[in-house]
Amino acid sequence: MNNTLIVMPTYNERENLPRMVAKLLSLPVPVDLLVVDDNSPDGTGALADELAKKHPEVHVLHREEKNGLGRAYLAGFQWALARTYEFIFEMDGDFSHNPDDIPALLAAAREADLVLGSRYLNGIRVINWPLSRLMLSKGAALYVRIITGMPFTDPTGGYKCFRRRALAALNLAEVQSNGYSFQIELTHRLWRHGFRVVEVPIIFTERVEGHSKMSGNIVSEALLMVWKLFFQNGCRRRPRLERQP
Repeated sequence: MNNTLIVMPTYNERENLPRMVAKLLSLPVPVDLLVVDDNSPDGTGALADELAKKHPEVHVLHREEKNGLGRAYLAGFQWALARTYEFIFEMDGDFSHNPDDIPALLAAAREADLVLGSRYLNGIRVINWPLSRLMLSKGAALYVRIITGMPFTDPTGGYKCFRRRALAALNLAEVQSNGYSFQIELTHRLWRHGFRVVEVPIIFTERVEGHSKMSGNIVSEALLMVWKLFFQNGCRRRPRLERQP
């Protein structure tokens, strides 16, 4: 078992999964992969089982139903914490997150508690998005920053690396959100308690196979969750605690 785990929720990712596994296993840094499959009707879960039989680095967690990205990640995090992984990644399985960025995020994580892969640090690096989608994402980042005070350029991004100590400090049972607000909530919970959060630039490419999971409900949840986080932090726009290095 390696000390780095990629947690990758899947739903109808059969076209992408074999290529993703091959790419991850060819990286210059050794990683394990946990596929968290939400009973995909296209047979992604069964294919993941076949790949796990061939590659000891691949593991599969089957869930009976599709009930949100956040719930899938939480199940994966619990699986990871029950083992000895030191670095735990969030990553999409559709190649919108480039596996080649893993070494850079991992290097940054050796000096931080949470590393955010940022599409907007020192410029915009997004491929194949319409202007309306880009404006929505950039507007959401500004909205989060104004209300919460978090100084991050890309708080809604889903390409992250947690140190074990940070993930273990979260009470995962208390995490309320599920869509993009899930990404905001986890970052805010760590930031407001003084954990060190850094950003690393990435290039985001809109998925080629399958369909985007963006919806109006996801956006609405994120708009409301930001205010909940603000009140949870005692209406502060700064961390509550200063942690020692």
